Amino acid sequence: MKRSRTIDLLRLLAQLSFCLLLAGGLGLAAADEPPQVTKDGLQLKVHTASRVIYLKPGATFGKYDRVMILDCFVQFQKDWQRNYNNNVSDLTNRVTDEQASQMKQALATEFKRVFTKELQKGGYQVVTSPAPDVLLLRPAIIDLVVTAPDTMSAGMDVNWVSSAGSGTLYLELWDSANSTILARVMDAQADQEGIARQANRVTNTEAADIILSGWADSLVKHLNAARAASTASASK
Repeated sequence: MKRSRTIDLLRLLAQLSFCLLLAGGLGLAAADEPPQVTKDGLQLKVHTASRVIYLKPGATFGKYDRVMILDCFVQFQKDWQRNYNNNVSDLTNRVTDEQASQMKQALATEFKRVFTKELQKGGYQVVTSPAPDVLLLRPAIIDLVVTAPDTMSAGMDVNWVSSAGSGTLYLELWDSANSTILARVMDAQADQEGIARQANRVTNTEAADIILSGWADSLVKHLNAARAASTASASK
């Protein structure tokens, strides 16, 4: 079991490396055209400044009434921690490796909480075991930037920011019963508050929840559309 999880992680990291080649800042580099067909046979359907979507030819999603969510992998933007710490004069305000790890775990936990809530609100049961009617989600958040992390240090300055940060969703959708990949989505988003506000753990979480809810809501809408199309086709 442990070996299987290790292999899955290595595969995910290899795929994330491809995603990082596309992701740049808040968007996807226009000069780096993604391939029309991936090595695993997915075809490019959407390519915008912030989003890339690949689909398996002939894939349908109308049969899925339940969803299984794997733990979300989280990765900061390259050198984010070092660059942030280089700009902090007070050593007690710097982000330690332990704090960075805790931040990633907190975001992974928040991802599952928000997606579970939105999927259940949309009528989809969230389960922990594969089945023919279960859609499997393999999520990751990469290129993560936190503008002003709350280190909870006693001498921490009050930070005012107009954006709490940014990140890119990397999401794979699998048929859980036969382990077939159906789609791959990459979507870059940033907190767009527009006005300066105090940055702390509460406001950072609120900003993250808005982005996570947007991603989850988009997924639910696509699944609902697929279900409606499947029902309409069956009734003919």
